[in-house]
Amino acid sequence: MSDSAQVVAGGVRDLLPVLRERAQETEDARDVPAESVKALAETGFFRLLQPAAYGGYEADPVTFLTAVRLIASACGSTGWVASVLGVHPWQLALFPPRAQDEVWGADPATRMSSSYAPTGRAEATGGGHRLTGRWSFSSGCGHASWVLLGAIVPEGDGRPPDFRTFLLPASDYVIDDVWDTVGLRGTGSNDIVVDGAFVPEHRSLSFVDVFRCACPGHAVNPAPLYRLPYGSLFSYSITAPIIGMAMGAYDAHVAYQRERVRAAYTGQKAREDPFGQVRVAEAAAELDSAWLAAEHNMTELMAHARAGEKIPLPLRLRVRRDQVRGTGQAISAVDLLFENSGGRALKTGTPIQRFWRDAHAGRVHAINDPERALSMFGRSEFGLDLPPEAML
Repeated sequence: MSDSAQVVAGGVRDLLPVLRERAQETEDARDVPAESVKALAETGFFRLLQPAAYGGYEADPVTFLTAVRLIASACGSTGWVASVLGVHPWQLALFPPRAQDEVWGADPATRMSSSYAPTGRAEATGGGHRLTGRWSFSSGCGHASWVLLGAIVPEGDGRPPDFRTFLLPASDYVIDDVWDTVGLRGTGSNDIVVDGAFVPEHRSLSFVDVFRCACPGHAVNPAPLYRLPYGSLFSYSITAPIIGMAMGAYDAHVAYQRERVRAAYTGQKAREDPFGQVRVAEAAAELDSAWLAAEHNMTELMAHARAGEKIPLPLRLRVRRDQVRGTGQAISAVDLLFENSGGRALKTGTPIQRFWRDAHAGRVHAINDPERALSMFGRSEFGLDLPPEAML
């Protein structure tokens, strides 16, 4: 870990008690407090995956994901928003240099939110595209001044359509405050509304290039970090906070159970219950397994990237397999803990029920669809072609 990354890691750890104290405030406000985002920015967290050319640290992805996991273990919503906003500098590094200059040239601390589901419309026009529509679930959008939006662009001539990511400044869109949910309430994942905004060609990125790991931004950002597959890094940026939430639930559960009297008429302490002990052991094993797989996979990906090698397809498939499994293991762990916490854990404001709701809310993100990812791995093992929509 570089000196800069070590400083960020230490700053994040120092912030955890404050973020933990603000967890209920964050949920009640339906957004992460500006003070929390500012404090995270001051640690340098949002620069971990940012190119060195724009003041970033180009940190190892394990360093980034570890910081995300820690933040989410204190407050699930804050960890989710931190991960989403924190991974976008990596994607912007793939855009043409002109787009990077427009976002970071005047202020390297500029942040972007996103909404990738192609629910809006993109029409090709002279020098770019015109976007219209509504995009949902843009987590942390109130703390960003640019947005990344997904849209499908018809190619014509019988060619398959192109899926592109479009980059827009805040002046080109409106945030519609619609976020009111049972989990991840504090993420401010509101809608982005665009009415005919023109997006020049240099502010869009084709997923054909992203899948090939051959993007315009590589000309100015040659570091191995930017040769990783989108589907590997982005998918784990969703799983890492969920593992963090489950770890936060684990810590809260163990602390509570140490003092809890399980049955008032017998006076038995919950910590002495052998079945409760088994549940704790099983939850710990699930979380350790999920996290060790993440570390191993990211380390192997970076080894290929540093060697200048193309990332093997079997590895990309294994990463997605382990990523969705990691989310599932975190959910299994948090369920074991919640079910063993007793009725008092249901009270509003207690950490265990908040982590349980937040983790399950994160689980329904499209990137956590286990059947699709596992089917892709299985198809490959049987020598079958992968579907064209496979995101690797």
